[in-house]
This record gives sequence, structure tokens and C-alpha cells, in this order.
Amino acid sequence: MALSEKDRELLALLSENARIPVAVLAKKLGLSRTTVQARLERLEREKIIAGYTVRLSAEYVSSLVRAHILITIAPKALAQVTASLDKIKAVVELHSVSGNFDLIAIIVAPSIAQLDQLIDEIGMIEGVERTLSSIILSTRIAR
Repeated sequence: MALSEKDRELLALLSENARIPVAVLAKKLGLSRTTVQARLERLEREKIIAGYTVRLSAEYVSSLVRAHILITIAPKALAQVTASLDKIKAVVELHSVSGNFDLIAIIVAPSIAQLDQLIDEIGMIEGVERTLSSIILSTRIAR
């Protein structure tokens, strides 16, 4: 799907602040309010904008314990393992990857103790053969 330069600028502004009023967006983009509203509606309709979300403060995020869990699964267990991981709200991302592991789950917990419980829970999922965990100590770059 082809996006215009103004569409990209609009998306960049929304990624900085999804609550920015349409009138402010219009002024920053040098477009009319109705034009910006029409662009937003088109981007939503075409599923380029899938939703609007909250961006958490750095202070709050730094209080959470995050980890990457590398997961090896049994043959033909992908759908079952994915469905089980989807039910765990602490799993905020799940990626299929190449290499020695099949999946990488990004999990978030309020404490090390709860993180430990989550890792055990993931390891007990039917179809999970092996996990390797890495706790994220700090984030150097986030875009």
C-alpha cells in the first residue's frame, strides 16, 4: 500500500502522541482539518492504523522486569503453543525466529519472583521442549 509523504508525517505525529487533536495535526501538516480527518479515516479503514494506545512513562517501564524467553517447541506444536502463550497476558510479544529456537517471547512482570513463575509456566506448556531466558537489564535504544 502506497503512503504519501503527508501520510507518513501524520503517522509520525500520531506515534509521538496518539491523542493530539485533529486541528493541531492539521496545523503541523499544513492541511485542512477535514483533509486530516479524511486521511485518518482512510488509514483506519485500510488497516494502516490498527488502533490507538497508551505509551507508558520511562519511569514506570523501568520499574517492570522484562525478559526474552527463547523457546524450542515440539514438531507440529506451533499452533497449540502460540494459543497457550496468547492466554498469558505477561507475554507482550511473540516472534517466530530462525536458528536454534523456534520462538522468542517478550514477557513483562512487576517482580523477579513473578517473572520466575511466568518462566516456569511457559516451560510447562504442552509442546514446549526447552526455554532459555535473558532478563533485560536496560534499553539502550527504543524507537
